[in-house]
Amino acid sequence: PVAEAEGLRLHLSARSNTGYMGVYRQASGRYKAMGTLKKKVSTFGVFDTAVAAAVAYARAVGEAPATESDAASEGGEGGSGLAAEGALAVATAASQGAAEAEVA
Repeated sequence: PVAEAEGLRLHLSARSNTGYMGVYRQASGRYKAMGTLKKKVSTFGVFDTAVAAAVAYARAVGEAPATESDAASEGGEGGSGLAAEGALAVATAASQGAAEAEVA
């Protein structure tokens, strides 16, 4: 898996078969980005590649810390709630645009 894309550190996961936290492969072969915001499970979009889904996840929940020691000094991973809400809106718009392109 790619550790960084579009200027964001992605959340890598050894336990996920996609290699990314919050990214799931669908039966269609596309990738869904999902995570928890404000104690609710949210879908951040469906994408053609696992990397694109991982970027949407990182935008929504905050990019992964560079190292564990960096995460401890910064107070953990994740971003502010407002940044996450804005990222969710961007990811939702991108997902809707992709869905409209498929229909056309």
